[in-house]
Amino acid sequence: MPDAQTDPRTDPEMAAFQAMMDARAKDFPPIRMERPFDAARASNDALNLTLGGGPGMAESRDIWLPVRGRRIACRLHRPVAAEGPMPVLIYLHGGGWVWNSIDTHDRTMRQYAAASGCAVLGPDYALSPEAVFPQALEECAGVARLVAARGGEWGLDAARMVLGGDSAGANLALGAALLLREQAPEVTLRGLLLGYGVYDSRLDTPSYEEFATGYGLTRERMRFYWDAYAPQQADRFNPFAAPLRADLRGLPPVHMTLTELDVLASENFAMAERLRAAGVAVEEALFPGTVHGFLRAGGHVGAADRAFAKAGEWLRRVAA
Repeated sequence: MPDAQTDPRTDPEMAAFQAMMDARAKDFPPIRMERPFDAARASNDALNLTLGGGPGMAESRDIWLPVRGRRIACRLHRPVAAEGPMPVLIYLHGGGWVWNSIDTHDRTMRQYAAASGCAVLGPDYALSPEAVFPQALEECAGVARLVAARGGEWGLDAARMVLGGDSAGANLALGAALLLREQAPEVTLRGLLLGYGVYDSRLDTPSYEEFATGYGLTRERMRFYWDAYAPQQADRFNPFAAPLRADLRGLPPVHMTLTELDVLASENFAMAERLRAAGVAVEEALFPGTVHGFLRAGGHVGAADRAFAKAGEWLRRVAA
């Protein structure tokens, strides 16, 4: 069976990055997909933190926002010093709803800020399996509502707000936009920035069959993630958890970063079609030869750098 290292379609820089990360992973305890999840989180986060750094910011700080009875830590990056409120990207990190944080995705947020000129605010939403659907979703929507009401206190222009995320974070961003459409129509979103998202609970699409193993994100890992995030089977058909099943009309413009060698590829292509059928403006950026999670390879893989540049151009347009 081919894998990312032997598949001739794999971008050579992508293969080299994967090999580098595999070598680094040997310095940490193996990640086991089992509960309790603390040890796996520690290894995963430590490995991802080896990819720190990123563009310098005019300001970087953590703020604590009161949302749904919790004080949620949020990382705020401002790429330039600005006298007035700045457009803001609320960025939701990926990690299967079970791991990663505003620390593991700090570089990603910095790169979006530098590419777009927007402030980026990243919430440390509650993780599964300790917090199950819909807690993280409601927290992310709650952060957007709070920014809409009080963003000026942090130098953010709520009238120029975009929701975004990668993988499970893209799922939360799209789900939160749907939730806000229903519950808080006064919150205006300029756009949705979605990177190789989870959009359905099905595990039997063509890309799940082709890339079930050997390409980083596996079918078994996705099964574990869904079991952790939505342990009640009925919740997996809820359109706020599986937005491919939702009525998508009325959403703001969308930018989608797509990978080729990814178990989630089929549902991403299907989501682009569904959005367009619902009358939503969609801009797609497909990066051949890349695997799920390739945005973390900024500075190592040219495709990741190009993805940030394309997304930055789009953000500048929609949040102008």
